[in-house]
Amino acid sequence: MAHFPNTRMRRNRRDDWNRRLVAENTITANDLILPLFVHDAEKEHTDIPSLPDIQRHSIGSLIDQAGKAKELGIPVVAVFPAIDSSLKDAEGSEAINPENLVCRAVKALKAAHPNLGIMCDVALDPFSDHGHDGLLRDGYVANDETLKVLAEQAVVQASAGCDIIAPSDMMDGRVGSIRTALDSAGHEAVRILAYSAKYASALYGPFRDAVGSTSNLANGEKKTYQMDPANSDEALREVAMDIAEGADMVMVKPGLFYLDIIRRVREEFGMPTFAYQVSGEYAMIKGAAENGWLDWDSTIMESLLAFKRAGANGVLTYAAIEVAQRLGEG
Repeated sequence: MAHFPNTRMRRNRRDDWNRRLVAENTITANDLILPLFVHDAEKEHTDIPSLPDIQRHSIGSLIDQAGKAKELGIPVVAVFPAIDSSLKDAEGSEAINPENLVCRAVKALKAAHPNLGIMCDVALDPFSDHGHDGLLRDGYVANDETLKVLAEQAVVQASAGCDIIAPSDMMDGRVGSIRTALDSAGHEAVRILAYSAKYASALYGPFRDAVGSTSNLANGEKKTYQMDPANSDEALREVAMDIAEGADMVMVKPGLFYLDIIRRVREEFGMPTFAYQVSGEYAMIKGAAENGWLDWDSTIMESLLAFKRAGANGVLTYAAIEVAQRLGEG
């Protein structure tokens, strides 16, 4: 055991160069995934009031934003659609249209930025008129029937050029169904980043505003398929199932309130593990910064370091471009 005064822990904290030299965790642009919202509208982009400084983009504007991300060294962008309400129905049928907004956006992104990774969410909530992630039957989301639609959705996205399929629906057996469908369609190289431990959190509100699913969410909650925030062991069972079914990477969502889950997943499985700094987490920090209560740069960087310290390989964050710009400035 080290003893004072021979050991002085503050010595290695004295200078900036020394603090950088002994840092146990760092953030680089390679650790970031940028979520982007796309809409079919005449305006290049529209603001999302509950997500300060974040916009819905036209496909042209989306290409520009993705280009900025690529130039800054961000390896992947994730595409989330705001679907016109006239295209939504109870079956979420627009999700399997090979010419839907997501597929057209992915094709355009791949044509413009062929070396940029593209990630696509698999779930029915942006496409359904009831706002749930699966097919609603007598007020309950039908698991097995939903799997068939999710598999079709994954295939049309992969055929459009999506590199990473990210099932966020939390149906039992979805990873296996999607892996089988992708392989059968010749997409063996397409990766699956599973939202394996996705909790029924109160922190998704701004995201639902962004994709337009807030006002039509039947029953107002998703507790029958997303995880109970009280549970930790259950998360390990969910992750184990997804790995066994063919997941290449796993995710914990939300991130900041669930650092203990990230740590347990990484230690238990040693799998590439990602965190989603969800819309509510981003909005809280951004809102506090805009009110002068917190310093934005310091707080957002500290939050990302918390994910890395917990064991995350990377983070989906709406702040990715701002963070990468700051990192580039040294």
